[in-house]
Amino acid sequence: MVCPFCSNQETSVTDSRKNTDGSVIRRRRSCDSCENRFTTYETAEIQLIVEKKNKSKEDFDFEKLIAGINNACVDTGIDDEKIKEIAEDISLTLHKKGNHVSSAEIGELVLGKLKDVSEVAYIRYASVYKEFSEISDFEKEAAELD
Repeated sequence: MVCPFCSNQETSVTDSRKNTDGSVIRRRRSCDSCENRFTTYETAEIQLIVEKKNKSKEDFDFEKLIAGINNACVDTGIDDEKIKEIAEDISLTLHKKGNHVSSAEIGELVLGKLKDVSEVAYIRYASVYKEFSEISDFEKEAAELD
């Protein structure tokens, strides 16, 4: 670890502690050159790969998830904090499943969350996700909400 004070390459760990759920390790470090102390945080980063309908694969994009939920929630009164909370819940659920998920799994999770928050947002998202092509598709989906 590089010292943030003098840029020395050699530092020593003086103390390590895990947070309550064990997902982050806090390390107190001391620079071997200038002897200043600083704290670093270590987390595991797991790359999540999404398999799309056409079988192509891409990295999971949290911002893309937020944008999709946000588009469905326009003018529904759902604030940005709630949208972010929904996206974080979905992201956490996906990461617990492993490092490969399908776009269908993501879509179903979004629909499940939106159904509990706003029927309008749910229908909007469903219309894109399920590729509605006729008015009857909207009517069927709305009937299933009741």
